[in-house]
Amino acid sequence: METVIITGANRGIGLALTKRFLRAGKRVIATCRNPDTFQVSEDHTNLDVIKLDVVNDEAVSTFVSELSGEVVDVLLNNAGVMGGEARSADDVDYDAWREAFEVNTLAPFRLAVMLRANLQRSARPRVVTISSQMGSLDRKGSGYYAYRGSKAAVNKVMQALAQELYGDGIVVCPVHPGWVRTDMGGIHAEISADDSASGLFEFVESLTMRDTGHFWTWEGKQHPW
Repeated sequence: METVIITGANRGIGLALTKRFLRAGKRVIATCRNPDTFQVSEDHTNLDVIKLDVVNDEAVSTFVSELSGEVVDVLLNNAGVMGGEARSADDVDYDAWREAFEVNTLAPFRLAVMLRANLQRSARPRVVTISSQMGSLDRKGSGYYAYRGSKAAVNKVMQALAQELYGDGIVVCPVHPGWVRTDMGGIHAEISADDSASGLFEFVESLTMRDTGHFWTWEGKQHPW
């Protein structure tokens, strides 16, 4: 049975991913800042819900130490924040931007690096980070500077990490989950969280080393950087 770690698993895409991987018979370690808000309709013996603030150094170190010696097959970095909704350069919240960089860029990198030994124990290790096409330099757009910037940064970080972990046989890639109807994506978004999770599940299941270091969509298509 494969073990999948999903961050930000208590709502939206993270919760939908948790349910999808559980239905496939995976062991899921679902992490979130507020486990009391985590709900699934059925009891699952292969589900562990763990409190984790991905930007808290002590919490992350404790989480990783408790997994010492265990196999991790998939790390799914899903936790993310918007970093404010500034639509112009004049109303940027710089504190929110710093938080976005911590959550969206630094945390996925740190978890991947700190769980490297666990991933090395897997026969097919994969690190998948939920990014966004809003971070693509190929697309034009203004506003949401914190979100765009932190996602562009994590794309490059994951591209570079893929090269460093290539010798370990660890697949590393960022993925655009689609424009999803969540608290972040809004009610007018194109697809549901379940649609996104279904596509992402198939994508994660299909990954091989030839896919590492590329930016993908939830439908398994390469996305321009």
